[in-house]
Amino acid sequence: VDGLRREQQHRLDTQETKTLKGNRFLLLRNYHELPHDKKDRLDDLLTDNQPLFTMHLIKEQFRLFWSQGTADRAKSFLLNWCFDALTSNIKQLCAVGSTILASMQGLLGYYPHKTTNGPLEGLNNKIKTMKRQAYGFRDMEYFKLRLYNLHNSGYAFAG
Repeated sequence: VDGLRREQQHRLDTQETKTLKGNRFLLLRNYHELPHDKKDRLDDLLTDNQPLFTMHLIKEQFRLFWSQGTADRAKSFLLNWCFDALTSNIKQLCAVGSTILASMQGLLGYYPHKTTNGPLEGLNNKIKTMKRQAYGFRDMEYFKLRLYNLHNSGYAFAG
């Protein structure tokens, strides 16, 4: 979305550019979480710019993927969504559509157990943080022990 916004901003004249400037996060946020006044501002912006309207609409539709219920319905949804993205003639959407088609099996892997890799990403982040804080561990065995005990570590306030 941001790439298309920047592209449109460079293509438009000075007056139209002012309508796009400062609306980056307005376009990136969930539509249903926007306050009423910002929804009106976003609606005005999207009315004036057809490519951004298409991009925003397809972005918001993708959120429905996670609530499809079964893997078969989700697969059908993804195929339809990717078709819409690829036929939109917006290069950023075409790139996202082809990427999603290529990684469809990974996305559909969510449905058998309804789990994501979020906890694993959180653990990886903790490991990276510990590695940066203790830069230069000389003893790899000590580092491994710290990793095994990573989930037990708590935070304490000094004082």
